[in-house]
This record gives sequence, structure tokens and C-alpha cells, in this order.
Amino acid sequence: MSDFSSGIAALDAYLDQGYESVTGMSSRFAATICGHLLRRQTEMGIRGSVAEIGAFEGRFLIAMGLALAPGEHAYGFDLFTWPDDGVLDRFLANAARWGLTADRVTARPFDTGTLSPDEFAGLTGRQPLRFVHVDGDHSLEALSHDLTLAAACLHPQGLICLDDMLHPGYPFLVVAVHAFLTANPQLCLMCVIDREDIVAAPKFLICRRDAVSLYETDLMSRFAPQHFILGGDAMGHHCVVLTPHPRIADV
Repeated sequence: MSDFSSGIAALDAYLDQGYESVTGMSSRFAATICGHLLRRQTEMGIRGSVAEIGAFEGRFLIAMGLALAPGEHAYGFDLFTWPDDGVLDRFLANAARWGLTADRVTARPFDTGTLSPDEFAGLTGRQPLRFVHVDGDHSLEALSHDLTLAAACLHPQGLICLDDMLHPGYPFLVVAVHAFLTANPQLCLMCVIDREDIVAAPKFLICRRDAVSLYETDLMSRFAPQHFILGGDAMGHHCVVLTPHPRIADV
């Protein structure tokens, strides 16, 4: 296993050979870390499928799907109509090209803003999800709703991953996250994954407070060269910060 990899052969091959060939904006840096977290969940006996809100052409969901254990499934939610009506066909073709056939991945052409938690659960197998990636409509209202869906269906030891946090194009999107965590104190921000560039923006990883210990020490150890040792002040919780080039200013 290289110094920076997920440790899953099929996923790492995709990250090395195909990730950037699939149109999308999620970073390879973040996908590697999230793949590692899924591998760690499997090793700890945490089982469940994954879902992505805002799947687009499948770049990030393929990575997560390749990290799943046998019998688990990847669900991709999107309208699949932007920028054209060929998005769904490209999503399915990309998934199949990397071995995710219909028995492992399902496209869900729904506006999640219209779904209740029960409807969302019905579309994701009615079993707790161990990982939910939220990259849908970047409005405060939509993010708040998608967070509610994700939390309602989350495995007790699962992770919610939020894309485009701290992105200069959406400078106040974090307001919705702050309000959600204030209303749901059993959850907290466990880790910030920093950006690669203006396109591949930071992600937040959220979990239950009683699950933090399952992940944080492991992340700091496994990705020590990427660990920003000062961490982040996350509403009273000292969260992990991982960045491609950790450093502090010379003063």
C-alpha cells in the first residue's frame, strides 16, 4: 500500500487510472480518504450501503461503490438532466466501465427536495446507510433538507460527507451546517478534508459524537503526512483537518 492510498486495490486503480476521466468536481484527495474510511468500516464490521445526493456522471459514487463489501449497494440521486439529457446514460456507462453493474449501483432520478425521510429510506433499501455523500442543490434550504434525509437513514456509526464546504462560490453554505449541528447535538463535525484547487473543494465529515473515536485517531495516524496538527475548532469539538500540504505560517 502506497503512502497515500485507500488500501482497496480496485478503488486505487480507479483513482489512478480513471477518476479524472469521469466528468465531475469531487477531489481525488478526498475520495482516497473516504475510501479508506469505508475500508475501515468494513474491517470494524460496520455494514450498509452508500448513497450520493448529486451523483452527476458518477465520479465520486464509483469510488465509494468500489469500496463496498459484497451485498452492499450504491445509490445515486440526481435529476440527471443537466447539462443535457445524456447524463444518466453517461452515469451508467461510467459505472459499468469500472465494474459497478446494476446489481451494485442504482440511479435514482429524483429531486431529493421533494422526498420525505421515509421515502428516501424506501429508495435506499430501508437499511441504515453507512456513508452518505451530499453534493446536491447548493442552497441553504436544500442542504438543510438533504442533511435531514441523510441523518434519518444513517447507520449509528456511519458518516455524512458534505461537499463544497468553505467554497468561495458558496460562502454561506456552512450556515446551514451550523444550524443543523446546533439542532442535532448528537452529531458533530469529525473531520475537514481540504481542497485540491478551486474546483475540487473541501469536504466535511459528520458522525455521531459516540462514533468519533472510531475514526479520528486512525485518520491522524494513517494520513500523518496530510494531517494539519492544529486541527479545527468545530463548535467546541476539536476536529481532524487533512490537507494535501499541511503547514502553518512562519511568524
